[in-house]
Amino acid sequence: MTTEAPGAMDIHAIMKCLPHRYPFLLVDRVLASEPGRFIRAVKNVTINEPFFAGHFPGFPVMPGVLIIEALAQAAAILSHLTRGTSPDSRSLIFFAGIDRARFRRQVVPGDQLILEATIVRIVRGVGKFETRALVDGEVAAEGELMAAIRQTGNPEAAAAAPAEPGSAPGDA
Repeated sequence: MTTEAPGAMDIHAIMKCLPHRYPFLLVDRVLASEPGRFIRAVKNVTINEPFFAGHFPGFPVMPGVLIIEALAQAAAILSHLTRGTSPDSRSLIFFAGIDRARFRRQVVPGDQLILEATIVRIVRGVGKFETRALVDGEVAAEGELMAAIRQTGNPEAAAAAPAEPGSAPGDA
């Protein structure tokens, strides 16, 4: 019998919360979350990641910008949980900025990247989050991220989005 922490999410729930899909969906599981406060998620880093072919041949290292993107995706999930919303055809949460980003250790295939985000504040659709990514309890990257909810102006966006795995076209 396994007991999941409050606010835990599997990949199916994550895909309902984020518009990203392979190869750009960088959150595999939410371990715990509390709307309005924090999220703790995981990205399993494998040699099969498409970026490892060129970064760097013979010495694979996860690009720092993708670690930051994984943190931004975790913060976006937290934003949706806090607002009680999910992506739709009218609005999306966009990465808006980063302050005090630091990279402390390399992330390599086989690492499990723990993604943490805490809400600093959300005002008029713009959120600020303290984030850090850890490997084996050691900080790999950290920074203060900002995200903004913006209207897309594209009502066809939802229709063009890829379907969830296992769903048939037209399934709701």
